[in-house]
Amino acid sequence: MCELLGMSANVPTDICFSFTGFLHRGGGTGPHRDGWGIAFYEEGGYREFRDPHPSVDSPIARLIRDYPIKSHVVISHIRQANVGQVRLANTHPFTREMWGRPWCYAHNGQLEGWQGLPLSVYRPVGSTDSEYAFCYLMGELRRHFPEPPEDPQALWSLLHRCCERLRGQGVFNLLLSDGVYLYSFCSTKLAHITRRAPFGEANLSDAELNVNFVEHTTEHDVVSVLATEPLTDNEDWVRMCPGELLVWRDGEVLARFLPASA
Repeated sequence: MCELLGMSANVPTDICFSFTGFLHRGGGTGPHRDGWGIAFYEEGGYREFRDPHPSVDSPIARLIRDYPIKSHVVISHIRQANVGQVRLANTHPFTREMWGRPWCYAHNGQLEGWQGLPLSVYRPVGSTDSEYAFCYLMGELRRHFPEPPEDPQALWSLLHRCCERLRGQGVFNLLLSDGVYLYSFCSTKLAHITRRAPFGEANLSDAELNVNFVEHTTEHDVVSVLATEPLTDNEDWVRMCPGELLVWRDGEVLARFLPASA
């Protein structure tokens, strides 16, 4: 299956360290050779790079690794194709507009019966179950909330119910953002770590690289990283529970939703 990488931070932060380890899984230390992509929200704008080739050999991926783009929210994905051909249109992350904001989405997993999901204004461009499910999600959010809700909790609760429906149709691990909030939903595997003062050192699991975050941060910085599997081997990552939705902003968890049976 595919793998996910995300970041939420309270200050503009680059993801070069985490992305270095992540890109090695795209055809190097992992089998995810069928494309990769990364999206950055920065200064009210949105920047995205996608490539249907393995990230470990991609000149574009090397550019991102060496070019410290600073962002509050990042979503990245490496693909191992199950549904849909290996081509740019099927490469995550996917983006749609709602309420004047670009919504970015990446999915890890495989769904059954996804062609039966009801669609409204949003339609897929490619041929994956992932993008189809994204169009379903966006359509449901827009149908219930034609305008941004005054109480975001109502939106978050609806999002959790829709994710639970999709989890009932297979494996549905998700990262989603509107540039303000980052949403993470776990179906099977998703882990996170929050780094704050006092900062320490971290060692990548997939590449020979070590960083001392004290040299790159202030005592006020809060940076949370999410990944399908932990990216470092000397830190304590927290694994999410099946059916759990976390809402992130500025590196902190604002809300947590669990399945009704939990």
